[in-house]
Amino acid sequence: MDVLGSRIVIVAFDGWNDAGEAASGALAALRATSEYDLVHTVDPELYFDYQYTRPSTQLDTDGRRALKWPEATLWRPRDVGEGPEFWLLTGVEPARTWQSFAAEFIDVALRDDVSGFIMLGAMLADVPHSRPISIFAASQNEQAREELGLEKSLYEGPVGILSVIEHYAESAGIPTATLWASVPHYVANATPSPKVTLALLDRLEELTGVSVPRDALRTEAAAWEASIDAAAADDEEMTEYIRQLERTRDTWDSPEASGDAIAQEFEKYLRRRGDGPGDHKR
Repeated sequence: MDVLGSRIVIVAFDGWNDAGEAASGALAALRATSEYDLVHTVDPELYFDYQYTRPSTQLDTDGRRALKWPEATLWRPRDVGEGPEFWLLTGVEPARTWQSFAAEFIDVALRDDVSGFIMLGAMLADVPHSRPISIFAASQNEQAREELGLEKSLYEGPVGILSVIEHYAESAGIPTATLWASVPHYVANATPSPKVTLALLDRLEELTGVSVPRDALRTEAAAWEASIDAAAADDEEMTEYIRQLERTRDTWDSPEASGDAIAQEFEKYLRRRGDGPGDHKR
């Protein structure tokens, strides 16, 4: 755990990097476990396209209407216990000037002695909801790969904001790791996806040793899976498709299967998505 240090920024953004709202859900679960203080927020005028990510209107407790603008913010825990402390970087993926956006947060991280970054993402994939959620854990940092048993992504192509922040952090000497969860594509509209969020938090605990209370999330995950089972029971075609995915997954998980199965699925997904305008991931 030494490679990521004692002050780790956990990163997740709403939008394309967040299938099933799983990654942002993990940040929300972390945020709910402690009180956090705002460290830094960006000027939305610099980074967001309001036609793409529109401001919203809200009523305050006195009934007055106010505008809420898209944001990206860094938070630190108010009370620090034993073990690594989790800082949280979350918000909406920016629409422009990504280099300045990433550099702005890396400057703050350097100022406040941040020792590591962990990126959380979720992607739609050909996986069954009824099996353990696949997590692709990778790092571009050789020491992190050796100490934490992570993969090295060999993907080449368009990327999203997580990869940009990862690149800027590594360039500044801050080690990083990335966790990507696979969300069953046939339940893409069944958001949020608590089973996927739970898998990300489980893997995060394995990586850092920091335990996050998640009993309520386990209950929600079981209900989510049961609701999909019920929907499939009324759809013979969907039932057969899920069985096919289960057979494939069970083959991957067999002792004879290649250890590269999850990595191959990840790379296949990226190649399939490699036709968009820059809001991609690695």
